[in-house]
Amino acid sequence: MNSNLKKYTQLIKAEANRLGFFACGISKARFLEEEAGNMEKWLKNHFNGEMKYLENHFDKRLNPQLLVPGAKSVISLIFNYLPEELQKHKDAPVFSKYAYGEDYHFVLKDKMRQLMQFINDEIGEVSGSAFTDSAPVLDKKWAELSGIAWRGKHSNMLTKEGSFFFIGELVIDLDLEYDKPMNSYCGTCTRCIDACPTQAITEPYVVDANKCISYLTIEFKENLPEDLKGKFQNRVFGCDICQDVCPYNSNPIFHNEERFLPHPDFLEMSKDEWFVITEDVFRKLFKKSAVKRTKFNGLRRNLDFIK
Repeated sequence: MNSNLKKYTQLIKAEANRLGFFACGISKARFLEEEAGNMEKWLKNHFNGEMKYLENHFDKRLNPQLLVPGAKSVISLIFNYLPEELQKHKDAPVFSKYAYGEDYHFVLKDKMRQLMQFINDEIGEVSGSAFTDSAPVLDKKWAELSGIAWRGKHSNMLTKEGSFFFIGELVIDLDLEYDKPMNSYCGTCTRCIDACPTQAITEPYVVDANKCISYLTIEFKENLPEDLKGKFQNRVFGCDICQDVCPYNSNPIFHNEERFLPHPDFLEMSKDEWFVITEDVFRKLFKKSAVKRTKFNGLRRNLDFIK
């Protein structure tokens, strides 16, 4: 039996690598009792802002076996999205690097479905589901437990090769060999905390969404807080500031996923062009992009705020 565990684990990791995943780690599916207190405290402080959905399905967030009956393993996967080419104009409104190309939900789901099909073809009938930031799953905790990343003080997940990657999971009803959690290598560094222009990182590992530029420019639907005007550092969709200053991102490894390439006009847009953008241009630039999440009116609101 143990030889099969090893064989199946090696097969899955090799296929994940072939599909382009940056890393693959596996942990035992279980109730995350140690996370319950952290979640309760964060929600009690209303650090989730208007993301009320984070208050739902509390038990499911802590227990993947409630999402996939009979779940035995959580296969954690990370996929690099760091673009080699950035926006050309230094004074142009800034978009988070993760939103340059096609919406990652579609790209990662496609690749994870391929991995799930491979498991069924090579190992036998295995039940499970793929998740990426769209279901009540604690992606970061599972990535940590599977040994592929550690939680940085900005609350994003880190590897020694950087932090510009997406996280996804396959939760399946198959026993596998399990990896050990990764140690933290942040040490005494506080660059991410010091660099946050709105002081959204209230203490190491804790982010108040109500002050977070990424949350405010994407999820928040009301008028932006006047007390934060002038502090967005030109950000209009998402924010990479805490990641950009991290020493582990100083030697970048760029993605090679064609679907993450932006519309060619996107990188060339000047400051003046952004401020007169029309809805037709918005649709052309962001046809399959995550930027559609904020809608045209949301982007216009964000642009007006940084004027």
